Amino acid sequence: MSTSKKLRLGITLGDCAGIGPEIVDLTLKSGRLPDSAEYKIIGKYPDCSLGKPTIETARAAAAALEEAVTLARRGELDAIVTGPVHKARMYKAGFKFAGQTEFFAERCGVKDFAMLLTGGKITVALVTTHIPLSEVPGALKQTEIVRVGRLLVDFLRCRSNPAAAGPHIAVAGLNPHAGESGKLGREEIEIIAPAVLELQTTAGARSTIEGPLSPDTIFHRAAQGELDAVLCMYHDQGLIPLKLHAFHNGVNVTLGLPFPRTSPDHGTAFAIAGKGLARPESMIAAINLAVELANRQKPSPK
Repeated sequence: MSTSKKLRLGITLGDCAGIGPEIVDLTLKSGRLPDSAEYKIIGKYPDCSLGKPTIETARAAAAALEEAVTLARRGELDAIVTGPVHKARMYKAGFKFAGQTEFFAERCGVKDFAMLLTGGKITVALVTTHIPLSEVPGALKQTEIVRVGRLLVDFLRCRSNPAAAGPHIAVAGLNPHAGESGKLGREEIEIIAPAVLELQTTAGARSTIEGPLSPDTIFHRAAQGELDAVLCMYHDQGLIPLKLHAFHNGVNVTLGLPFPRTSPDHGTAFAIAGKGLARPESMIAAINLAVELANRQKPSPK
């Protein structure tokens, strides 16, 4: 008889006035989760009217995040899956972070982290995230592109068969046509291309990293299965094609944490909360990926 211990997965509901409680309930009843894990709802949530968020529901969502990260850092959880929150109300409730990604990184004392999203055949990692589009060119640095690129390589290697070829990653340009040889911008020449070269020399001979490539064609190749991932320069460059391709089963992953953290790639959807319209596929995918990553990170028995 197997004596292997089950993984312990913590799930937060997000803002309980949204669809979080509904999709978590549907997910846990779906029969589509691994039996190798135990699933625990984290947090205490107030009574509320569905579709009508309050400061109290936002505070409860924030408190659940604090409880979850504390349990994970104590080793009492092997992975965390977070439900969707409403950022504007979280800010009003005193939440000081741009998003849940930044919250987990700060609470774990991690500076080398990044946001990744995956669904269907498209996986994207983001060099810049929650900043205005006007600030993206100034925020792009060769060191940041290389840093996030290395986290992406590690993630893809974690998920792959060790005997398989290394990951094939395309690096997107910032400007139309990847700058058109400098006519439409010089970020590709001065920042992105040197970063690609550095990644090529450090990622290992079995990895393929190419770019900078024109953003208007790169995602077609990804959706056709030619690429394992795309390294994107800004938030919407990656999220628009991902959600077009895999709107109902996209997963958000925080790279660089000491434990897996995933979330469904959608919002609170207050307008449909409690109306039987919410779909659990993204939450199912988030939990399955968290279990997969936790299994791969679990130490081998001695």
